[in-house]
Amino acid sequence: MGILIAQMRLAQINSFRSDLNYNIQLISATRMDLLNQINELVNLGSEMDSESPEMKALEKKKERLNQAEKMLDMQLQRYQTQLDMLNAEEQSVKEDLQESIQRCFA
Repeated sequence: MGILIAQMRLAQINSFRSDLNYNIQLISATRMDLLNQINELVNLGSEMDSESPEMKALEKKKERLNQAEKMLDMQLQRYQTQLDMLNAEEQSVKEDLQESIQRCFA
């Protein structure tokens, strides 16, 4: 890989990393909001009769929030895997760049 191409690829990798980190931050913030909502439902439900219609509605809402949290966790894991792959690629490109520099100036 040539020096210019390696530098361009490193710039692309940095751009992708920024996008992934931003998405990870958004998901983490959304996940925290979901957890807060779930905790509020649990606190609210602790004061109700377990057989009341309101309690059953709260349980359904809690289950939907739990499902949303699981989906966010999966998405977060996918982004983290992509970030790990990007880091490995960056290391490879840096090694190629170093070899190209040594060849050019040796």
